[in-house]
Amino acid sequence: MFFFQIFNQHNAEAPNLEQAFHRMAQMEPNLDHDIPWFLLPSYWAKMVVALISFLCFANSYDGDFVFDDSEAIINNKDLRAETPLGDLWYHDFWGSKLSSNTSHKSYRPLTVLTFRMNYFFAGGFYPVGFHVINIILHCTISVLMVDVFSILLGGLQFSNKGRRLNLAPKSSLLAALLFAVHPVHTECVAGIVGRADLLCALFFLLSFLGYCKAFRENKEGHTFSVFWVLVSVVLGAIAMLCKEQGITILGLNAVFDALVINKINLLELIRKLLYKDKSLENAGLLRKGLLFRITLLMCGGASILYIRWRIMGTGPPAFTEVDNPASFADSLFVRAINYNYYYSLNAWLLLCPWWLCFDWSMGCIPLIKSVSDWRIIALAALWFCLIGLMCQALCSEDSHKRRILTLGLGFLIIPFLPASNLFFRVGFVVAERVIYLPSIGYCILFTYGFSLLSKQAKKKKILAVAVLGVLLVNVMRCALRSSQWRSEEQLFRSALSVCPLNAKVHYNVGKNLADKGNQSAAIKYYREAVRLNPKYVHAMNNLGNILKERNELHEAEELLSLAVQIQPDFAAAWMNLGIVQNSLRRFEEAEQSYWTAIKHRKKYPDCYYNLGRLYADLNRHIDALNAWRNATVLKPEHSLAWNNMIILLDNTGNLAQAEAVGREALELIPNDHSLMFSLANVLGKSQKYKESEALFLKAIKANPNAASYHGNLAVLYHRWGNLDLAKKHYEVSLKLDPMAPGTKENYNLLRRKLEQLQKKGGA
Repeated sequence: MFFFQIFNQHNAEAPNLEQAFHRMAQMEPNLDHDIPWFLLPSYWAKMVVALISFLCFANSYDGDFVFDDSEAIINNKDLRAETPLGDLWYHDFWGSKLSSNTSHKSYRPLTVLTFRMNYFFAGGFYPVGFHVINIILHCTISVLMVDVFSILLGGLQFSNKGRRLNLAPKSSLLAALLFAVHPVHTECVAGIVGRADLLCALFFLLSFLGYCKAFRENKEGHTFSVFWVLVSVVLGAIAMLCKEQGITILGLNAVFDALVINKINLLELIRKLLYKDKSLENAGLLRKGLLFRITLLMCGGASILYIRWRIMGTGPPAFTEVDNPASFADSLFVRAINYNYYYSLNAWLLLCPWWLCFDWSMGCIPLIKSVSDWRIIALAALWFCLIGLMCQALCSEDSHKRRILTLGLGFLIIPFLPASNLFFRVGFVVAERVIYLPSIGYCILFTYGFSLLSKQAKKKKILAVAVLGVLLVNVMRCALRSSQWRSEEQLFRSALSVCPLNAKVHYNVGKNLADKGNQSAAIKYYREAVRLNPKYVHAMNNLGNILKERNELHEAEELLSLAVQIQPDFAAAWMNLGIVQNSLRRFEEAEQSYWTAIKHRKKYPDCYYNLGRLYADLNRHIDALNAWRNATVLKPEHSLAWNNMIILLDNTGNLAQAEAVGREALELIPNDHSLMFSLANVLGKSQKYKESEALFLKAIKANPNAASYHGNLAVLYHRWGNLDLAKKHYEVSLKLDPMAPGTKENYNLLRRKLEQLQKKGGA
């Protein structure tokens, strides 16, 4: 062995352990005999895995909330203290009621609970704490992988003292390192929403390890513990409450039990079942309690699924064609071909995780519609490899090989089944996050393949260096990809080269630019998004908004009209169409658009606000006040609606009512300087100079560069007779805005008055 071999003297603690190790080695081949790799004590191996997994993703710790984080965290009311904890059990991952027709039915209450704890302890939406927890979770999972892979690759054996033996320390370390540094995991670790996959994986592994503990012989001599089997079922349920994939661990535990504990030869078992062989009892099904344990697992799984079904409701989630176009294809052939092509893409991401994208929908992967499409080669290659592996897993005379290949395929395929479209439609085409658990199977197969190559190779050093190179490249790729997930700008732009046909990528780049005020560049990307997907109503709505602000009203109206024609219940587009029609002075059409928006979204304070502006323009003052009052009822912190009510009442001479509304608004939003300013104007007109002055000064302290604040305070002092202070604030106002309407005239009037007073004083 050419690599460093560090032996742990503590692990050679007793003759019993050593003898057990040798007995196991004699019973069947051991991967470690052929793998040219480091041999480290167990705790050192785990420390190395933890450190390297931390280095891969450490630079994501201070990233922003990006992409889906906004909906799942920032806009999720379930994170806030005012939402009862009990509501988490009846809401989906995004904070919507599971009974709602718009719910995605993603039921992950324990994940949302951890988000809520992050929010509580941080005292707000500070992303650092969220990111740190994700990194810690991935490091913990990677460390647990050392134990999991030691069982999957080396088998399950215990010493006389009941300690589990690691019979494959080198191969388990290699597999754990491959898992820890796989770049496809970046979305789960660097994206805060990936917490669901991380928590699910954590309890998934704990369930597996708990199931393995069931076979540690106890003092009474029982061959397995029902308690630990039940613990495994409970941990599987917890995994499912973090993410739906967690339920699959119960099936994997059953597979592990059959292959490793009972050492069943699947091909031989199938033959006996087909020919009704009387020796079936000797196959191990009844001898070691396998059927009893599988019955416990099945009953536990069925109970968990039933409870989830009762909470979720019977209705399936509502997805659109752009989310998963293959699932909407009329032809069964087209659906089947494209599903299999998606599987091949997932397999490719495991083999070569170089092209990574935050979203693979909206035209990123065009549908295969005929067998002449060259991409058929990809799914043919996938099934060629899978069938070859399955044949070896079933037909090989080497029981060790059969066991490892079957476990590898099991961990690769079974956790992926909920995302496969086989049982229900999913809301994505390809999603890197769903490969987090299946990558366990990939690492098993990779490690086993490496051991076979090492066994045949004469120059093992070259192979080992190549694997080290793969690990190093993956570490660098993880670090690079983590840095891209630190901000939306980097994340969205990184996708342009991977999925240039994805309309959502162009939309998100445009939205990010628009949020930063770069409207010209945003228009370019929004137009491209609409070109790639002519039915992309959200891109039309945002592009129409920008064109409206640039006074390109006719094109804005065309886009928004098309958006509501494509999606008649798109409330935001109806509201924006109403704003454009109002600007074009087509008031009746604008009013109708506003009411249509409210019809489709009853609690729509912004729409009531804009409806109030329309009524104010039409001098329908009572209707305007009612609309703004509705806006403030639905959203008490709606500052613009409160302000417009105060100003309208002020302008119509209803000073007492304006004052009452202003005081009510400031009680709800005490630090809003615009409300202070409006109420100060009303109090000044009511000759409540002292209180008005206090509010003006408070508003100026909050926003010292507002010329109108200084100008109106100067008018107050002018009326009040404090001419020197009036002069001072007129001058400040003119300095901030030399063209301020009325201020220059008032200042000149004051100067003439001061000159007259000086002349009188001199006389």
